[in-house]
Amino acid sequence: MLDMRFIRENPDRVKEAIKNRNLKLNIDEFLDMDKERRNLLVEVDKLKNTRNIESDEIAALKKQGKDASVKLSQMKLVSQKIKEIDSKVEAICNKIQNIAMLIPNIPHSSTPIGSDAKSNKVIKEWGKLPNFKFNPLNHIELGEKLNIMSFPASAKLSGSGFCLFTGDGAMMVRALLNFMIDLHTKKHGYREVWPPVLVNRRSMTTTGQLPKFEEDMYKLKDDDLFLIPTAEVPLTNIHSHDILDEEDLPIYYTAYTPCFRREAGSYGKDTKGLSRVHQFDKVEMVKFVKPEDSYDELESLLANAEKVLQILKLPYRVQLLSTGDISFAASKCYDIELWAVGSAVWLEVSSCSNFEDFQARRGNIKFKNKNTGKLSYVHTLNGSGVAFARLIIAIIENYQTKAGFVEIPRVLQPYMGGKKIIKPVSK
Repeated sequence: MLDMRFIRENPDRVKEAIKNRNLKLNIDEFLDMDKERRNLLVEVDKLKNTRNIESDEIAALKKQGKDASVKLSQMKLVSQKIKEIDSKVEAICNKIQNIAMLIPNIPHSSTPIGSDAKSNKVIKEWGKLPNFKFNPLNHIELGEKLNIMSFPASAKLSGSGFCLFTGDGAMMVRALLNFMIDLHTKKHGYREVWPPVLVNRRSMTTTGQLPKFEEDMYKLKDDDLFLIPTAEVPLTNIHSHDILDEEDLPIYYTAYTPCFRREAGSYGKDTKGLSRVHQFDKVEMVKFVKPEDSYDELESLLANAEKVLQILKLPYRVQLLSTGDISFAASKCYDIELWAVGSAVWLEVSSCSNFEDFQARRGNIKFKNKNTGKLSYVHTLNGSGVAFARLIIAIIENYQTKAGFVEIPRVLQPYMGGKKIIKPVSK
């Protein structure tokens, strides 16, 4: 969330950010409520001070054996007024808090201004797009032919929007998990975490999923717990309400988890196969850093995610997201998209974001300056390192052969028992 003082002192910047993000919030009404709250607090403080003075005088009158009934009557009226104002302040504070949770982060100055994804800027391309001398199959066709995934079976188990991996398909999921975790822990300096996949409302609020996106989340009926949409949620909340030491920063965490999204807003989008599913696997990277380092840390975070794809030898591009496409909590975000030759589409497999102190304010995550002893909010970052479902699409489609087999990327072969190619097997 944004600092209240920042909103008061920079209302035009906040309004501009809301406009550029295609959102509608009345900041003037919000500031009017804040002004009313502050005025009421001044009024009630005066009344409480008066009550304290009068209480001392009443005590003195009683001690002298004098009649204090008039003052007692007056103080009852004052106390009633204080109670009324306190109640009014509480109601206004609740309204302010509810609105504050809907105010998005301020986009970084380098974030392109635009209404939607069409304003995103491609800033990098890596690798050569495959050019087959045969008509490539898509991952659904290949998955069925090779018997490595089954959408009919998963539909029978769970309904649409899920996938059942079998045989070499299941082994590839496990291989990707181990490859990415090994890379990020051994080469990139992240500490591995195995977090819960059910988190409470407070944790979802810290990272910005709630209250704005609650309809996209899976919530338990009898407990106020949510299935995580990404490991960003539990990893970021490891340090909620903590005061970190400056010398401990930066802190890097990585985790593999299944992720769950209802995709309530996906009507009209491509939902075939693995491109948009309710459950998918992902390796996530989260950073806690000093504010002055956060944009350099964003670039290294992006490089960490890119390295996964470079080792897998998959062609990709990096986009800098516009104000109309960036996430609610992010100040700046890069998307990495893989080319899938059989589907002939670019598929997002990673988003790398700097949230500055937006999440840290929500989660009350601070660090102590070793020289001054003062407390400041950390900056948090997160990036997919990377998401499996669309990555598997790209691997299967880009590594397919004319015979309809799939070659296994060299880096994954040791994780798959030395296997080099996926061929059809009987069901």
